[in-house]
Amino acid sequence: MNITAFLAALRSNPDKPVSLLLPDGGFVPAHFHITEVGHVMKRFIDCGGTRRTLETCLLQTWVHEDVDHRLLAGKLAAIFDKSGDVLPHHDLPVEIEYEDYVVAQFPVEGSEILDGALTFRLGLKHTDCLARGICLPGECAPAPKAALPATCCTPGSKCC
Repeated sequence: MNITAFLAALRSNPDKPVSLLLPDGGFVPAHFHITEVGHVMKRFIDCGGTRRTLETCLLQTWVHEDVDHRLLAGKLAAIFDKSGDVLPHHDLPVEIEYEDYVVAQFPVEGSEILDGALTFRLGLKHTDCLARGICLPGECAPAPKAALPATCCTPGSKCC
């Protein structure tokens, strides 16, 4: 879900509490706070030597002892309104950062009204080899050493 769709859901339901449904069927505790609205840009090179970028809008959650707190959709929309030029455009996908033993990031996949709350369904992120034409999962593609790019791997070693 991109920022435009996320904000449309918030603005259509300003008086509803916001809930976050985790991929395992559990929920982020209802008294969570959104402490940051951020633009994250990751620049990297894959194991085949291709330069890439990945951009997201990252919402950091924080769960504190304030168990009576409930974030309403209208308040979260107002937080976005304060972001100004932090977000370069509204086509960015929205991700939720949540800490439960480890800090994890979850893409927002959709929204629905569930038990009176505007509920955002969170998905999972996965790793992948982006240079499969050069590397096979877990090992190098068979080829003479000279044919392999120096940025990938060497024969007999594990691929990136």
